[in-house]
Amino acid sequence: MTGRPPTLEGATATPPVRLAGTIATLRDLLALTKPGIVTMCLVTTAAGIGLAPGPVSLTLVAFTLLGTALAVGGANALNMYLERDGDRLMERTRRRPLPDGRIAPAVALSFGIFIAALALLLLFVLVNPLTGLLAALALDTYVLLYTPLKRRSHLALLVGAVPGAIPPLIGWTAVTGEIGAPGLVLFGVMVLWQISHFLAIAIYRKNEYAKAGIRVLPLMRGDAPARAHAIAATVLLLPVSLLLFPLGVVSWIYLAVGLAGGAALMARAIQQLRAARGPRGARRFFVATLLYPPMLLFGLIADWVLR
Repeated sequence: MTGRPPTLEGATATPPVRLAGTIATLRDLLALTKPGIVTMCLVTTAAGIGLAPGPVSLTLVAFTLLGTALAVGGANALNMYLERDGDRLMERTRRRPLPDGRIAPAVALSFGIFIAALALLLLFVLVNPLTGLLAALALDTYVLLYTPLKRRSHLALLVGAVPGAIPPLIGWTAVTGEIGAPGLVLFGVMVLWQISHFLAIAIYRKNEYAKAGIRVLPLMRGDAPARAHAIAATVLLLPVSLLLFPLGVVSWIYLAVGLAGGAALMARAIQQLRAARGPRGARRFFVATLLYPPMLLFGLIADWVLR
């Protein structure tokens, strides 16, 4: 008789299969948190921490960033749970874990609630109550207001920009225990950036949004108002971002980087968001908006290092 007994083959084959399944499930749970958005929020939270005056311990930084990551991840997971049916109708979202059937809705709901609750507990107890309150505000606004409003009004964009802009305030309040003007400037920068960024997406993906029943400005009022609003937000972004200089928390180094980057983005908006350029121009401007936050972060880091 040759070969191993069938029972031994099954015994040796089962653990790798189970391990692969576990890894795939963990990967899908991570996908529910939208790691790219989590990373972006952690960067802006770190910017708020870096600008805040006063001593900062590594423990405080770690708890703040971990709490922020869990809060943002929980909000995104709950958002995906609520939007799972609409996500099946859009090309860019139909392969997500829920519409693709890789994760059960009950699992996604439990996972989102768990990490969101853990985030708030961590921030309230181990950072400070104001920081925890801001995280709770962002979480509730994103899940309970922004998500359902997307199918009722194009004004959902303005509502959704609020929780997306709160992370730098979380960083600021984690250190200072209060809301200060520099933190509010970072908040304003993120609000304006999100408006221009997401309007660009809405213009060149409006047909997909229409299939999913999501009301965006280009669908409700046309491309021209959407382009005008995106340009206006980008124009305002330049002076708002430079307010950190007169507040005394940055030097001319950040001022120069912020001025150059903001002017370049503004010129790109005016150049690409023309009726003649259509969706292709909106897509090009969208790509340009992706470069703006890293550029601004570079200015803050360079300012801090060189000073």
